[in-house]
Amino acid sequence: MSSLKELKTQLRGEALGRRDALDPAWRIEAALQVADRGAPALSFSPGTIISGFLPIRSEIDLRPLMARLAERGARLCLPVVLDRETIVFRELVRGAEMVSTGFGTSGPGPEAAVLDPEIMLMPLAAFDRRGHRLGYGAGHYDRAIDRLHQRGLKPHLIGIAFDCQEVERVPNEPHDVMLAEILTEQGLRRFAAAG
Repeated sequence: MSSLKELKTQLRGEALGRRDALDPAWRIEAALQVADRGAPALSFSPGTIISGFLPIRSEIDLRPLMARLAERGARLCLPVVLDRETIVFRELVRGAEMVSTGFGTSGPGPEAAVLDPEIMLMPLAAFDRRGHRLGYGAGHYDRAIDRLHQRGLKPHLIGIAFDCQEVERVPNEPHDVMLAEILTEQGLRRFAAAG
C-alpha cells in the first residue's frame, strides 16, 4: 500500500495531466464561463476583500472574473511569495506596476497594501465532491489560512479549477481545511460539510 504522500502525488499528477491536456483556446472560453457563472453566484458586499490569482502553467485565468468582481465593488488582492514558507496578499489596483512575485507569478509590488482576504479564490491541483482540495504540495495556502485563523479571521474558501480536476476522493488529514465552495466552468458548487 502506498503512503499518503505517494497517493497525493499520484492524484496531483493525474489531475494536472488532465488540466494540461485541455486545449488552450478552450481554456479561454472556460475562463469566460467562470466569470459569467461565478460573478453573479458569489455573494459579498462592496468593499469585501477578495484574493484571486494570476494563472501559471495551465491554471484557469481568473482575470475576467476578478474584473467582474471589481465592478461589483470588491477590493482585490493577489498572493505574493515572500519566502519559501510565506505568502501575503497585496492589493491589486488598476494601473499599478506588476512585479515578479515567485513561482512564475507576478503581482503588486512591495508598495501595495497588504490585506487580509475575507474571500479566498484558491488555485488547486485536484478536488473532490466533499470539499477537500489537493494543492500543489508547497503548503503556502495552508499556512496562510492557518495564520489568518490564529488571528481570529475565517476567510470564505472557494476553490477554482476545471471540472476535469475532480477526483473520486482527496486523501485528507485532520488538520486539512475544507473548501466552502468550488467554482469551475460549470458553475459554483457548495459543500455542506465545510460549515
